[in-house]
Amino acid sequence: MARKTFISYKYSEAQDLRDTILETLGDDAAYYQGETSDSPDLTDTSTENIKKNLTDMMYNTSVTIVIISPHIKQSKWIDWEIEYCLKEITRKERSSKTNGIVGVIQKVNKGYGWFKSTNKQTDGCSYSSYYEKLVYDIISKNRYNQNPKVFSCNNCKTVNTLTGSYISYVEEEKFLKEYEEFIENAYEKSENVDGYKLTKQK
Repeated sequence: MARKTFISYKYSEAQDLRDTILETLGDDAAYYQGETSDSPDLTDTSTENIKKNLTDMMYNTSVTIVIISPHIKQSKWIDWEIEYCLKEITRKERSSKTNGIVGVIQKVNKGYGWFKSTNKQTDGCSYSSYYEKLVYDIISKNRYNQNPKVFSCNNCKTVNTLTGSYISYVEEEKFLKEYEEFIENAYEKSENVDGYKLTKQK
């Protein structure tokens, strides 16, 4: 089932990936609520006007796609957008729900090594680690926050990549091939927020 989505991204380095995601969504892009290449340029308008436009886009969405790019922390807006999407906002006696969020790792120099490494435990289990210092605290603090934790392997205490964290990371190529699975996974977690210790403030 298609979900209303919003894409949070650093314009100067992730615009092309945003456009690729929208192309990949196909008919489901009709449910996309965020900016497109045809959106008006708000660069020279006031902060208040930009926030109003963004909140109007985000309010009625249920899943936020965050593009994890190398200089994401230089964005003026991404952490604020995530904070807004995680909160329950009331407008005219109607409250929005906490969005599900999926982080899409941008492919850089033909790979993901700038952000992700894969290792093996002594028992043979593989696990991924990420350079969390490259992302905002509101992202890293919503990682590995399943409550109670459900381990994929009780021996090495690894967790499932999609359910062990409220904000899961997915490589760009995997997301583009199976976007429905990852969007639906994010939505399902938003329906079970009590199963996670959420950090909702940046």
